[in-house]
Amino acid sequence: MTKRRPSPEISLSFLDVICCGFGAVILLLMITKTVQPQILEESAVVAEGKVAKLTEQLFKIRGETQILNRSLDVKREQLSNIEDSIAILQNKADAYTKRYQRLEESNARTESIVQGLLGELFLARQTLSDVEKRLLGLQAKRENEFIAGIPVDSEYIIFVIDSSGSMGEAAGRVATEIQGALDAYPTVKGIQVLNGNGKYLFSSKQGQWLEDTPSIRNLISKQLRNWDALDYSIPTKGIDAALRTFYDGKKKISVYVYGDDFRTTTPVGAVIRAVDRINRDKRPTERLVRIHGIGFPTNVSANPVGFANLLRELAYRNGGTFVGLNDFRP
Repeated sequence: MTKRRPSPEISLSFLDVICCGFGAVILLLMITKTVQPQILEESAVVAEGKVAKLTEQLFKIRGETQILNRSLDVKREQLSNIEDSIAILQNKADAYTKRYQRLEESNARTESIVQGLLGELFLARQTLSDVEKRLLGLQAKRENEFIAGIPVDSEYIIFVIDSSGSMGEAAGRVATEIQGALDAYPTVKGIQVLNGNGKYLFSSKQGQWLEDTPSIRNLISKQLRNWDALDYSIPTKGIDAALRTFYDGKKKISVYVYGDDFRTTTPVGAVIRAVDRINRDKRPTERLVRIHGIGFPTNVSANPVGFANLLRELAYRNGGTFVGLNDFRP
């Protein structure tokens, strides 16, 4: 009987199984592979490069930031200087504005004075009109054209006389002055006499013109020496009554105010404005009613300065003249 050979420990079948197993593993690896395998050493190198680049950028940004901060500080300093300059210029502008306002006020006052001077120049350049020639006469002398510097160019005359107690001692001088005024007018169309309170010398002729006759002139002079119609040294009522009653846009009227005192709480400016409203300008340099003033120095208890201030301004604004006498005796 023939002996069988013993079977080898590793046969070809076993090798086949092993190879198939390795093949299956390789096949599985090929099927499941999705990304390339990363090399850790290369990733670390790339990361370090990026960090170095970012670090460089950071230092660059810090350098630029320092430059910008220095530039910002310079701009802030420039802005502060500009703000200081603006403040200085604003102060100068305020000063110039105030100076301009003062100049405007000064110019307004100067213009008012110039207008007054123009009015005076206009009056000074006026030639004798037909009315003036008739009043003065063709052969009249030049010195008779004025009463103490007061032009006599009106057809109607109103005397407003302070008849207060302080003027009692000057009654003779008042009568003399009024007589002189009447003598300067050879003839007029109407005369009237009131006191400072608006009371008429001839009550029967209240609100009417007195006819100009020699007898009326003599009677006026006589009555004035004994007139006892007391007022309170406030001529404004008499002036107001004369203007409101006799003002006529077609008549040339002169109002003569005689007094020594002005005692009232009414401001001078209020009196001036009241007269301006009545005696409106016919032309910018002429008013139909002239207002003249004659001041008497009677005694120290009177207020001649107040009377002078009122009449100077009234005369200035109404084409008249104020004359202050140095003696109240006839």
